[in-house]
Amino acid sequence: MSSSQYRGQLDRKRKQRIEAEKKAGEYRSKETQKRTEAARARAAAARTKSISMVQSKLREAERRESEAAAAGKEAGRWHDKASRYAREELALQGQIARAEKSEADAAERRRRREQQQAERRAAADRAGLERRMSETELAVAATARQMRPPKPERLRVLILGAASEGDLRVGREQKRIRAAVESALHRDLVELDVRPAATTADLLDGITRFRPHVVHFSGHSHHNLIVFEDERDEHHEGVIVTANAFAAAVRATDDPPLLVVLNSCHSASQIDDLVARVAPFAIGMADEIDDGDAITYAAQFYAAVANGQSINSAHLSGQAALELGGLTGADLPTLAWADDADPTVAFLVTPPA
Repeated sequence: MSSSQYRGQLDRKRKQRIEAEKKAGEYRSKETQKRTEAARARAAAARTKSISMVQSKLREAERRESEAAAAGKEAGRWHDKASRYAREELALQGQIARAEKSEADAAERRRRREQQQAERRAAADRAGLERRMSETELAVAATARQMRPPKPERLRVLILGAASEGDLRVGREQKRIRAAVESALHRDLVELDVRPAATTADLLDGITRFRPHVVHFSGHSHHNLIVFEDERDEHHEGVIVTANAFAAAVRATDDPPLLVVLNSCHSASQIDDLVARVAPFAIGMADEIDDGDAITYAAQFYAAVANGQSINSAHLSGQAALELGGLTGADLPTLAWADDADPTVAFLVTPPA
């Protein structure tokens, strides 16, 4: 929950404690009053010589003592409640502190992401100026950037997962993506080629034989590298592939993909180069992302794609799933696109008329 939600709980708990303390005080006052009345009744019994009056006053004293005892018991019960509320207040204060720290960290990540986006926009502007300086380069770029026209075929998604050290739940992510697509409105229009424990050979084979429209990688990466697996049955360190080599492999086909998704840490640093050299659209993560956050984003993204949403709307839907789930990585998935591409009108799944 957010710090504001915890503060709301703290306010309610503080009101409960104050009310309990008030009740405890009222019952203590009542207990004192009844014991005073009991003492007066006994004193009156001691002063009178009438036997009937003595008995009446003693009975009255017993009633007052009984009422005092009941009031004392209630005072103790409300005092215990007030003590419990005070402990819960203290716990909520700790939760508020932790939530505020988490929110501050998220704000800092958001600031860094916005800075990275500004830098990417500036770099895109510079690249656009350089392209305009050469008509030949512009013609080549226009040819490379031309998207395949719609065909009566299913959307092909190549899903590569690599966790050679066994520390990531890439199998769980692939299962969630498959379940999301199979539950979608246009599930029959999507075809998945899922390759767990993916090697570089899987990458090349998937690109040239499956001819995917979308290439999805989940695993480990950094600003300028991606880690694939080796053909080994035991845990190992994995095969490091440079971002440049990965981009070269993905574009080594006559049918380049429309979208590359790097669902791995610090991969947003690679997406500008991907949209410049490989595909019109690319998605990466602006920082380290938790396993659960990455899985949630991917599942919702492909569910939205298979429901006929645009790339931009699917991306926003994935981010919304993280926020609705109370997860902290909603600002990490980053969408980039080429100058002549628009994610708001790009649909990967279009049902036939």
